[in-house]
Amino acid sequence: MRRAIATAVFGLGFVVMTAMAQDMMRYIDLSSPDMTTAEMTRGDIESALKMATIAAPADFTGKKLSGLDLSGLDLSGVVLRAARLNKTKLVRAKLDHAVLDQAWLVDADLTGASLKGATLFASQMPRAHLDGADLTGARIAADLSGASLVGATIADAHLGADMRNQSMGLMRAVLTSANLERVNARGADLARVDLEFASLKHADLSGASLRSAQLGGADLTEATVIDTDFDGADLASARMIAPIGLDRARNFDKTKNRERLIRE
Repeated sequence: MRRAIATAVFGLGFVVMTAMAQDMMRYIDLSSPDMTTAEMTRGDIESALKMATIAAPADFTGKKLSGLDLSGLDLSGVVLRAARLNKTKLVRAKLDHAVLDQAWLVDADLTGASLKGATLFASQMPRAHLDGADLTGARIAADLSGASLVGATIADAHLGADMRNQSMGLMRAVLTSANLERVNARGADLARVDLEFASLKHADLSGASLRSAQLGGADLTEATVIDTDFDGADLASARMIAPIGLDRARNFDKTKNRERLIRE
């Protein structure tokens, strides 16, 4: 009976978390010990990784790991669901196919990290550093507002909203004021993604979907947009100076506020 109740409570908590995931910052005290301290050391984590197997990967669900230096570790396939990793250093760490759903990574440093095929659903990553990171094929419905992804790869990644599964509200990546200069977003799903005031200078958006994306105030100077789908994208006050391949972009005539584009 108790297990059934606990399961129900956890399920309800998950639903509430999912519904509020992209608006949680106002409710959390990021300066509290729960969000700034670690209950494990790097050595503890390395020991857990040694004992893990492919069938039973290391599981750090809900663990407090904020402020640790985990740079260079191979964390492929680990479960970090709802873990606290605020200001944690994961420079050049390997997180391929890791589960980072509902994780907290505020101000985390993932410079040069590999997150191929990782899942970041409802993750909180404002101001995270992902310069040069590889998120090829990752599923990203995270808050990355103010984050830095200079030279990062999100090729074939899924950041857009899945409109078949939005019962708890629109869940998609939020990249407001993020730095995505020189990002490789070839073939990425950015449908309905919030990119307001983001910098996409020199970004490669070839074959990407920007359907219904919010691009108000974004800077797409010299971005490559060959086969990029702009259907329904909002371009109010966006900068699009010397784009590459605009004549080969798709549905550019179906964008919103195109007359408000800044082209020089």
